[in-house]
Amino acid sequence: MRQSQLFTKTRKDISAEEVSKNAQLLTRAGFIYKEMAGAYAYLPLGLRVIEKIKQVVREEMESVGGQEMLMTALQRKEVWETTNRWDDEVVDVWFKSELKNGTEVGFGWSHEEPITEMMKHYIHSYRDLPIFVYQFQTKLRNELRAKSGIMRGREFLMKDMYSYCIDEAQHQAFYAATIEAYLRVFARVGLKDQTFVTYASGGAFTEFSHEFQTITEAGEDKIFINKEKNIAINEEVLSEETLKELGVSRDELTEVKTAEVGNIFNFGRKKCEEMGLNFVDSEGTSLPVFLGSYGIGISRLMGTIVEVYHDEKGIIWPKEIAPFQVHLISLNQDERAEALYTELTAAGIEVLFDDRDMRAGAKFADSDLIGLPLRIVMSNKTIEQDAVEIKLRAQDECQLVLLKELTKEKIETLLS
Repeated sequence: MRQSQLFTKTRKDISAEEVSKNAQLLTRAGFIYKEMAGAYAYLPLGLRVIEKIKQVVREEMESVGGQEMLMTALQRKEVWETTNRWDDEVVDVWFKSELKNGTEVGFGWSHEEPITEMMKHYIHSYRDLPIFVYQFQTKLRNELRAKSGIMRGREFLMKDMYSYCIDEAQHQAFYAATIEAYLRVFARVGLKDQTFVTYASGGAFTEFSHEFQTITEAGEDKIFINKEKNIAINEEVLSEETLKELGVSRDELTEVKTAEVGNIFNFGRKKCEEMGLNFVDSEGTSLPVFLGSYGIGISRLMGTIVEVYHDEKGIIWPKEIAPFQVHLISLNQDERAEALYTELTAAGIEVLFDDRDMRAGAKFADSDLIGLPLRIVMSNKTIEQDAVEIKLRAQDECQLVLLKELTKEKIETLLS
């Protein structure tokens, strides 16, 4: 991508209403555009990050046997009435409307009921199980207060996966495998040391759940952690009973602020029983299917990463999800910069090429704000030495590298 052709521009000033750091930086750097409170558009740079995160998640979901699909956002009232979750007193975040023929519909805030209804057509026997399906879906939730930028919105992108199993043992095996897959996701996007599997309430889903909470001052939750025992408990379920069950005392725990980036729920047989999703086991007995639900907020994760990785100059993207790996900056409009851009791109390196006719200071400021992992600068001074200046975004030091040594392997080593 040539930066001169990028329609977005960096900005110095944004609305005073944007108080969250992720919204401020992502807006100023040209990654997102605020349509209204709780609803953001993802611009070319932002969409590249979203797609990188999705790919990490996709690979890990498929590693545990997940099959990708895509459901509709429009949902039938009757499907949700079978489990009483159409009731606004039970689920208070519905967006609802009517078709022109008067039929009531909802806009999907979750998909357990519609996918379970669909599975009636595909699950009949124990031979059909287990089934693990997932999707990347835009969710709509009528939040009373949309805040924290893209970390809490009325419209957001989620990965939701659903497991349909024969019994609890089969479910628990997949549940445990998914926990490990989630931890790999968060490690790959740079949040390994900040994210904890957390014992929590199930809210409108189940009695209890496991959340994946990332430590950040921008978070809305409080959890209590013991890093040595790898135990984390959400404030809402902190009790003597919970402490006893997890084998930890209150004075062993440290309170931290966190953002929830993922969650998993065990529905047991209850929801499938309510909805009439049954299978015939090997002995000919009809039983409700065992259901699990597993979510990761894709756009929420993007915002959380920005909250964790930034400094006073801008964003610092982890390499796995950066929109581009390299920011190539030409300070002299020299044809050798063009040649280097062509060479790096041909080698399979993702490059944002700042070919704009602007002063050096403005280019460097934009580069720091956008936050790509590696900056390569070509100037009259470096050309005289047949070299370029290289700087990692997360570090202050620069180094001079000869052009003949600037191979794909060299760049990958610098990024590792």
